[in-house]
Amino acid sequence: MASTRPWSGQWVSDRLGVGLEGDGLTDLLGLALRRNPKRAHLLVSNVLGKHVPQRPHVVRDAGYGLGRRVRELLGEEAAARAVVLGYAETATGLGQCVADGTGLAPYLHSTRRPVPGVEPVGGFEEEHSHATSHLLLPEDAGLLAGDGPLVLVDDEFSTGQTVLNTIRALHTGHSRDRYVVVALVDMRSAADRERLAKLAAELGARVDVVALATGTVTLPEDVLERGKGLVAVYELAAAATEATGRFSGYGPRDDDDELEARQAARVELGMPGGLRARDTAPETPQAVRVDLGWPEGLPDGGRHGFTSAHRDRLEAALPGMAERIATALPAEARRGRVLVLGNEELMYAPLRLAGALESVLDGADVRFSTTTRSPVLAVDDPGYAIRTRISFPAHDSPADDPVHGPPGERYAYNVAGAGFDAVVAVVDSAGDTPGLHAPGGLLDRLAAHTGRVLLAPVPAYTPNNGQA
Repeated sequence: MASTRPWSGQWVSDRLGVGLEGDGLTDLLGLALRRNPKRAHLLVSNVLGKHVPQRPHVVRDAGYGLGRRVRELLGEEAAARAVVLGYAETATGLGQCVADGTGLAPYLHSTRRPVPGVEPVGGFEEEHSHATSHLLLPEDAGLLAGDGPLVLVDDEFSTGQTVLNTIRALHTGHSRDRYVVVALVDMRSAADRERLAKLAAELGARVDVVALATGTVTLPEDVLERGKGLVAVYELAAAATEATGRFSGYGPRDDDDELEARQAARVELGMPGGLRARDTAPETPQAVRVDLGWPEGLPDGGRHGFTSAHRDRLEAALPGMAERIATALPAEARRGRVLVLGNEELMYAPLRLAGALESVLDGADVRFSTTTRSPVLAVDDPGYAIRTRISFPAHDSPADDPVHGPPGERYAYNVAGAGFDAVVAVVDSAGDTPGLHAPGGLLDRLAAHTGRVLLAPVPAYTPNNGQA
């Protein structure tokens, strides 16, 4: 029987005339709007595990399957010499799943979090993104220096500009003759495809593209201005309803006056976020801490590199860590709906924990998603991809947090109102700060929308010093 649920991009399509052309795209993608001077619309993946809570095996299988296709494309010998590079923040987990599917390839993801004492070996820009600068911080400085294939993984391949920037930057220092670009969806225009072909010819390299689906986005000429207008109208409604999680809060403002007005409005309405309390507020008892028993010295992800040996250690430890989480859940949650919520770039470890928990909790509906720094408008309509939004201050001393200003705002989408009996927040130890626990912080905001919040910290890995 065909589903009667509307496409989660219909709301934007009806109002702005944005369309997707390509087989299977509406199953993989929805649409939303965001405050961005370069691109008003946002393609929202249903299988990425970022904005839309999804069953962990669906997220894992999408990336792993792409990795198997890369392995078949390259052949066993070349795949064993490959390095997989994922893009922060959205594709850090996807890229690591692709690396798993290729077999033995080591994995590295770019990062927007500078790490004291670790010098970048490179970087590149992502022009259309909300946060653009990418750093490469491998523990092994020679990781990208080999001549084997380089596999670049992003959630969407829209114009291809980021990939062009990456290939140019890395090819200058360490040339190679084979690149593979992997994405959930390839949405490039004919002109964009030609640009990549010209770059490949210029460098004397072969560049292949592997994607779950291929198509294009159709955009009216005035879509950017019309999108800005829609965002402005709906953000006005946000101020009066933030406490419910619907239209919850404003995106970042462009000047101090607007920021002060926003904070004043929150204080007047009794909303969280009116004060910068994260550095001084006492910890509140809204979350139950779970000791995962994370293996000593095991990296928490691919920020500094992740090898097949690391993967083997993680696989062996996952069942025991999932049991510890399951034991801490209340009885109703063990039979109900549980969300494992990762934290920005920390996607892979929470995803794998969610998958292991799914196996332990027979009959429970386990979902996975992560927080993000990307501001997106929430509209509580079944034809819109971002139904609800929880906003909270950043809690990991990020690079966008000025010394004398408020912390950068972060978001969790489609969590409020979703009926989760429990939420398991997985953060690395660098983010397990007073700000995480403060009134108006992430744990406090989650507690308003679920029966139980668990906090499962993962030790942040620091090159040369092990776990921080």
